[in-house]
Amino acid sequence: MLKNLYLCRHGESEYNAKKIIQGHIDTFLTPKGIFQARLAGEQLKKYSIQKIYTSDLRRAYQTATVIGDILGIEPVVDERIREMHFGKWEGLAYEIIYKDHTRLWNNWLKNPVACPLPSQEEFKDLEKRLKDFLDEIKSKDEENILVVGHGGSIQGIICMEMDFGFENIWALRHANTGISCINYENGLPFLKFLNSCEHLEEATGVKTL
Repeated sequence: MLKNLYLCRHGESEYNAKKIIQGHIDTFLTPKGIFQARLAGEQLKKYSIQKIYTSDLRRAYQTATVIGDILGIEPVVDERIREMHFGKWEGLAYEIIYKDHTRLWNNWLKNPVACPLPSQEEFKDLEKRLKDFLDEIKSKDEENILVVGHGGSIQGIICMEMDFGFENIWALRHANTGISCINYENGLPFLKFLNSCEHLEEATGVKTL
């Protein structure tokens, strides 16, 4: 029975580095992203991970593969934990968004449920696929499971399990390879830690917000 659900965002991708919104756009990790994944893998050794699930998008799959090589676990690909689809904004540079869509962007960050982006994935659809995934992994025998995903998918899982509401999904920021943990006691979820970046800070000497 599931006791600890570890959630890790992918390493830096090509579009992260270029400051472009990705969503379902499929990009590779940068060399920095691969390095971050290795650091995360070393950090995750302490948690006795028994199984790894990963989004099917390259940036998450690459991250999970690097971590899996370190932990000796082959990741299981599941498209239900891929990033949220950001509609017409996918492929847009943040610079353009800040300049031309400032108000919509700020409102979306504050409450994306009330202020959705043009043609974005509906939250009811995101919730359904994440719930289907969670219900399935909770029925498995493994106690310590790692999910490698994206800001939208792993923060969505936290919002669902902790009953925060999807309006708070972007308040739960994750750095590249930031790690969170939901602990289950008597079937009840507790947020053990959020966006731990200890592995990055030790390697770079830079505090990660």
